[in-house]
Amino acid sequence: MTHVLAIANQKGGVGKTTTAVNLAASLVATKRRVLLIDLDPQGNATMGSGVDKSELDWSTYDVLMGDRSALEARLHADEAGYDIIPTNADLTAAEIDLIALNRKEYRLADALEPLINEYDYVLIDCPPSLSMLTLNAFAAATGLVIPVQCEYYALEGLSALMHTVERIRQSLNPNLHIEGILRTLYDPRLSLTMDVSQQLIDHFGDKVYTTVIPRNVRLAEAPSYGLPVLCYDKHARGATAYLALAGELNRKLKTPCASKEPLHAVESASSLETELDG
Repeated sequence: MTHVLAIANQKGGVGKTTTAVNLAASLVATKRRVLLIDLDPQGNATMGSGVDKSELDWSTYDVLMGDRSALEARLHADEAGYDIIPTNADLTAAEIDLIALNRKEYRLADALEPLINEYDYVLIDCPPSLSMLTLNAFAAATGLVIPVQCEYYALEGLSALMHTVERIRQSLNPNLHIEGILRTLYDPRLSLTMDVSQQLIDHFGDKVYTTVIPRNVRLAEAPSYGLPVLCYDKHARGATAYLALAGELNRKLKTPCASKEPLHAVESASSLETELDG
């Protein structure tokens, strides 16, 4: 079974794209087959995967418009090891152009049908707003991964997102559910971090991932090199954290290991996952 996970939060600056790129690479390192879809017009997930968004032949925009198939638009991020449907600023026009099309909320879901069974995971990096693009992601997804920074307004933003998800379930996709809530930019030295973290656990229980993503310099540096942190510095705390998240997700969803060998640059990642399991 393919797990289609939208990585979303209507609040920006919470580590959404960082999570999309690094979780994709970490899942590959645990021998899972992964497709990353960049659905944010900023194209940061594209650039962070080592793909130059200014030199694309085809992008997510062409897929949504029906001008090219997802098969034609996808590329392979060589060093990261996953496939990606990249994007650039052209996607900004989709907000207007989609309105005139049939099944406008289901354009992404329809486009994924021919290739979805090739993957264990399809991760969708969503824009930080409730837009037609986000609606397409939610209509295509089976689960929602929500990165949350442990700060004062975290619960307020989550409450709004939960309301949105319930509306989507009623109108577009009854199968959509909250897969998990991920605490990002985590600094246990701050009392606010610990307070908000506890509030999240009190409100959402086991929906909150055990794994937390720390503030980490290497994690912040890696995108400027067009690499996930696992390829940039596999010993960094951020790399270990995302690998732990991949392991937690695999166990929770009972996703079997693919036959594909892990990325050579992070070949020790599978053994690290085993150590973390122990």
